[in-house]
Amino acid sequence: MSLRLGDTAPDFEVDTTDGKLKFHDWLGSSWGILFSHPKDFTPVCTTELGRVAKLKPEFDKRGVKVIGLSVDPIEDHHAWVGDIKDTQGVALNFPLIADPDRAVATAYDMIHPNASETVTVRSVFVIGPDKKVKLTLTYPASTGRNFDELLRIVDSLQLTAKHKLATPADWKKGDEVIIVPSVKDEEAKTLFPEGWRAEKPYLRYVKAPQG
Repeated sequence: MSLRLGDTAPDFEVDTTDGKLKFHDWLGSSWGILFSHPKDFTPVCTTELGRVAKLKPEFDKRGVKVIGLSVDPIEDHHAWVGDIKDTQGVALNFPLIADPDRAVATAYDMIHPNASETVTVRSVFVIGPDKKVKLTLTYPASTGRNFDELLRIVDSLQLTAKHKLATPADWKKGDEVIIVPSVKDEEAKTLFPEGWRAEKPYLRYVKAPQG
């Protein structure tokens, strides 16, 4: 059964390029992004891991821990790390899970038999500090992910978690945001004392909070 939004992210203990770790303990009270790769020594995956390494300061700024996964063994991972540095100009600076028995891939439903019975699709899971799944995305093996979009998603999710705000279509950081429907006007007056712009009673815009 596939994971759904609001489900608890399965815990696991694995070997990674940073040593052994227990997933929930490693996450602690942080947000997390777990993303899978079809196979080591493949071109699209190599570019993705390099991109995440370059963006790691942005994830750190948001209190997000990132971790990758491939079904190949740890020896292959360590050899692949050199290729990533050579071609992408950056060293891997986050853990890459070795999942040769596909235990994690199975728990997170990362193997789609109609696509491939042996390798994972490009799955993404955003996990909150409460260990609940906040977002899932699935890409085909041939399409590299947009990690700037993942940062935008994290910004949106954190606005909702901290401030009871949602983000409109094509929202970018700094744009107006929307008061979530569960916040009635009386509560909104306390939360947003500067007021809001209402295009409809259910569509209330406010300036995004700073920081």
